[in-house]
Amino acid sequence: MRKYRGVDYYALDELLSEDERLVRDTVRDFVDERVMPSIGMHFRNATFPNELVGEMAKLGLLGANLNGYECAGLNNVAYGLIMQELERGDSGIRSFASVQGGLVMYPIYEFGSEEQKKKWLPAMARGEAIGSFGLTEPDFGSNPGGMITRATKAKGGYVLNGTKRWITNASMCHVAVVWAKLDDVIRGFLVERGPKGFITNEIKGKYSLRASDTSEIILEDCFVPESALLPGSKGLSSPLKCLSAARYGIAWGAIGAALACYDEALDYSKSRVQFDRPIAGFQLVQAKLVGMLTEITKGQLLCLRLGRLKDAGKVTPQQVSLAKRNNVHEALKIARVARDILGANGVTDEYQCGRHMCNLESVYTYEGTHDIHTLVLGADITGIDAFR
Repeated sequence: MRKYRGVDYYALDELLSEDERLVRDTVRDFVDERVMPSIGMHFRNATFPNELVGEMAKLGLLGANLNGYECAGLNNVAYGLIMQELERGDSGIRSFASVQGGLVMYPIYEFGSEEQKKKWLPAMARGEAIGSFGLTEPDFGSNPGGMITRATKAKGGYVLNGTKRWITNASMCHVAVVWAKLDDVIRGFLVERGPKGFITNEIKGKYSLRASDTSEIILEDCFVPESALLPGSKGLSSPLKCLSAARYGIAWGAIGAALACYDEALDYSKSRVQFDRPIAGFQLVQAKLVGMLTEITKGQLLCLRLGRLKDAGKVTPQQVSLAKRNNVHEALKIARVARDILGANGVTDEYQCGRHMCNLESVYTYEGTHDIHTLVLGADITGIDAFR
């Protein structure tokens, strides 16, 4: 398999620190050596490569931008570069790491008690415990505030009832961060696998994210102790803060998928001969490649600036929405153009672009659809909320 070369048309490496480049290159080699040889098979068979979890943990990729509790404590640009390289391999690989770190470890870190942090964060950083994030429901995705899942106070704890759907890592998780309404206030609960009334069902028949565990969680009179409540969580702002943390990683990850597609299309166009010359020599193909490179470069600059703002403590959720919205939208277009350049070969899993194209259809939808992020930005710049 040809080694990935990287794309840096605007010399962005000069804007990265030596440590940031080292992190990026380490994960790049990991993806080349460990992810790429088998990811096509896992996508074809709809299986998640569990064997990679321990290896990602040893590299410090789980909860990488958290401090203490055996986490790597990297800055947010380095974390973003990790997400970029993982999604260059596959959106399912980045989704696993993104959920583990951004949607499970982060809320424990941000809203949890010291006891909860000490119990879960080191084990999750080591890959010994896997987490999932239960917010989306069958009837409430874009409007999470309408959730039906309820928690009621009981002797010694709480009883949870409800269903969560489209939950990454749910079938293999050891603990789920479940969001439920307690006295009409949204609170987070750490629900460990094992108690009666905690059921997970894998969602079958996906065209997209096939190398990812996507399931539903059913809670039927599921009792959890008082220690399960995340004490700092209160209101819809708590899960939305988690989503913003995860969307940041998605903005970088989408660029990784676009880089994979562009690299493959460029290489293919130079070797594919039609009408006695490589198709890279035709104007229409060159125009497509130039368009792809242009949008990738824009997305790289957008992510780098976003990461610097996040490290400075100045980033806003709306700025994250802009990056997620733009980069996923452009990455999906790039994947489609790459498939076009590869012709019929682009629809076989011998090549990457079709797999990325299918995956990005899900990334376009989850963590806030394209339209929802449009409305988030519209409300921010006009001061008028168009959701209702």
